[in-house]
Amino acid sequence: MAKKPIIETIHAKGIDINIYTHDFKNEYVSLTDIARYRSTDPRITVHNWLRGRDIVEFLGLWEVLHNPDFKRIDFDTFKEDVGSNAFVFSIKKWNEDLHAIGLLSKSGRYGGGIYAHMDIALEFASWLSPEFKLYIIKDYKRLKNDESSRMSLSWNLNREISKLNYRIHTDAIRDNLIPADLTPEQISFTYASEADVLNMALFGKTAKMWRDENPKKKGNIRDYATISQLLVLSNMESCICRSV
Repeated sequence: MAKKPIIETIHAKGIDINIYTHDFKNEYVSLTDIARYRSTDPRITVHNWLRGRDIVEFLGLWEVLHNPDFKRIDFDTFKEDVGSNAFVFSIKKWNEDLHAIGLLSKSGRYGGGIYAHMDIALEFASWLSPEFKLYIIKDYKRLKNDESSRMSLSWNLNREISKLNYRIHTDAIRDNLIPADLTPEQISFTYASEADVLNMALFGKTAKMWRDENPKKKGNIRDYATISQLLVLSNMESCICRSV
């Protein structure tokens, strides 16, 4: 089942510009929305931009640099007609024949239009208006800073909850599972073994296995967990504490 795209919006000089991603790595920006800054028929404006030889060369180079499946030999044939009066850039043909990924055409009343990877979208914005491009970059940075702040706060909060639950977890082990006659080394081993039960269940490896795989990283396996993993870990620790 395909993942539902995440759609966000930036604002530049009164224009709402949609951005969406499927994988949180590659973001596609609406060229149709950008074109509204200077055109009442943005689709025609975008296609006029795509007719230029230098633009097609740029798109081809972008694909070569970012897309190992791009058909470079077929691209040489594709660009033979670029610049002629009869040339019309077809996004469908570009994607299907050359396996390109930088441009997309989305249908739908809301969020439909022509989209491009952020690198390409900024090139289009420069062609349309260098000033407008700067406004786009400014609000895009604002969006990324907001996302970074939210993610950092959420991660730190869940990490602190995990640490708190771990302290409760170790106290429960001390009070209920450790005999009084164990040596300090045996007690340390008991704590580590109990913690690694959770590590194996959640990460598929013990703390030592992780350290052996990542000798240059600081901290421990849990310091590199995702927000989702930290939430699961906190719940697992709470359940174990209640059962000990």
